[in-house]
Amino acid sequence: MIIHEEPRHPSSLTPGVGSCYGNGIGKLGKYFLPLLLVLLVTAVFSIPSYISSFLSYSDVNYAIVMVILYIYSFFILVPVEYGLSFAFLKAARDERPSVNDLAVVLKNYGNILLVTFLRTVIVTIGFFLLIIPGFYFAFKLSFVQYLVTDKHMSAFQAIDESWRMTSGHVGTIFLMWLLAIPIMFAGLLMFGIGAIFSAMWVEAAFASLYHAVSLENQIEVIDSAPTQPGPFV
Repeated sequence: MIIHEEPRHPSSLTPGVGSCYGNGIGKLGKYFLPLLLVLLVTAVFSIPSYISSFLSYSDVNYAIVMVILYIYSFFILVPVEYGLSFAFLKAARDERPSVNDLAVVLKNYGNILLVTFLRTVIVTIGFFLLIIPGFYFAFKLSFVQYLVTDKHMSAFQAIDESWRMTSGHVGTIFLMWLLAIPIMFAGLLMFGIGAIFSAMWVEAAFASLYHAVSLENQIEVIDSAPTQPGPFV
């Protein structure tokens, strides 16, 4: 039996600022309600983190509460936010996201915690090295949250792969963050749904960047694959 494979064509999504923000707003328009629901559920998990705003440094239990909040953030909130990123990645790939996507973190929970710790340490060291290296390290590790949720990589694999995938794209990541500033500012001026929409657009754009770079890598692998000789060669 002969199996005919469909030819794979390059995607129109390219790892550029305009392309990724364009894909982000397009997919956001298509999947706005399910993404909004995922965001609202994530916001519920964020509620305990606001407790510190009602405390003052003079409170006897301030230090204890802050430690508890830090533990909660590390073990609960950050993994949930990784799940949020995965939901936006599904939308960027034109797959319908759902609240169930938050549970993807349970499949690789240990590595999510480890990569969160390692990324924090690496970026912090970078900021101690005259600040600019800190931004550079942060940009190079921009894809780890997708790699541990989407590809279920180990923490060290995710760091290594993110470092590799972002090669040649650090400038794009910087420009995307630069563009995110006026987008977020405009959202804040509109209050309520405007601020939420801006945050969702930025999240969708960065998920689109990861997706675009992944597609680019797949095309490169296909193009570089050796051609199998025919039976009469």
